Amino acid sequence: MRTIVFAAAAATLCWAGAGSVHLQRVPDGGIQPQIAVDEKGTVHLIYLHGEAAHADVFYVRSTDGGVTFSKPIQVNHESGNAIAAGTVRGAQIAMGRNGRVHVAWNGSRSPDVHHAPMLYTRSNDEGTAFEPERNLIQSAYGIDGGGAVAADRNGNVYVVWHAPTPGEEGEGHRRVWIARSKDDGRTFERETAANDEPTGACGCCGLAAFADSHGGVYALYRSAFQVMNRDMHLLFSRDRGRHFENAKIDRWDIGACVMSTEAFAEGPDGVFTAWETKGQVYMGRIDPKIGKVTQLYAAPGEARARKHPAIAVNVRGDVMLAWTEGTGWKKGGSLAWQVFDADGTAKGPVGHAGGVPVWGLAAAYPRSNGEFILIY
Repeated sequence: MRTIVFAAAAATLCWAGAGSVHLQRVPDGGIQPQIAVDEKGTVHLIYLHGEAAHADVFYVRSTDGGVTFSKPIQVNHESGNAIAAGTVRGAQIAMGRNGRVHVAWNGSRSPDVHHAPMLYTRSNDEGTAFEPERNLIQSAYGIDGGGAVAADRNGNVYVVWHAPTPGEEGEGHRRVWIARSKDDGRTFERETAANDEPTGACGCCGLAAFADSHGGVYALYRSAFQVMNRDMHLLFSRDRGRHFENAKIDRWDIGACVMSTEAFAEGPDGVFTAWETKGQVYMGRIDPKIGKVTQLYAAPGEARARKHPAIAVNVRGDVMLAWTEGTGWKKGGSLAWQVFDADGTAKGPVGHAGGVPVWGLAAAYPRSNGEFILIY
């Protein structure tokens, strides 16, 4: 199998060894990377390539910590049915049982713009290709801000998105919907609303989902209650996605759709999540006993149009928070990052690098030696 060898790291954060940050570019000039690392340490990477409104999803993997990657495999069978525009609707990845890769994205092709599909696929048993994608929406149409996928080691797969209650319109009537699978994504139950609280959902904002190693399921989304309340809400389930508790973790009063994204990562000290508020990015540690953020950290320095956080936790409990600066509609920008130790103390200065492409963002993962890789 042909391998892709990345160029040498573009930058390293101040020190070598555990906690250092190495930058890499997405293969083939791709954008919007998303990463999952399996129990063997294999890195699984998806990214978008092609037109902004009709992109394709590609997959590569690495067994040497990201030094070399395999030949790209196109994930979507119907060419051009993914969306890069807006940076919130692209493909998401999750690692399931026995190393099976699960991918979901906001589909671009539909005879009716109000009936865009939530597409899902999974790798085949051999891990050499992907099954034809399927639309998981049966009734909760109106997806706009993309969706997310999460999976665990017990064969459970969760695909989430937000859309209006059937028969209703407007952001105030949007809800988070979840389709669940108990058989590694072979079949899915009909979607159900994650909770009944009337929070609404920011129409063109993304959301994130995560399944931790102890059976907890999380979703982070932005509300749209009474138009102005664009707050961050954390959904937490203790029963594998059947019932969710809802906690507001940050507030933002703005009467606009801010096209934001979120991130999750798990480490030795639990689950972390990250989001954007008022041009700043924040990171929080989630207490799994109560399903709420109990420790909150802001990216150091002055907020400068910061968006699209990425997060990773290494074996020592160090956390790297990364974000873009200056990106916008049809506008690229720069990349920044900060490493924190397990106690939440910043290690070294904030790192910076230019060259985030239009519709671009970053993804991160830890190597087994404690180093961080930041790919964009």
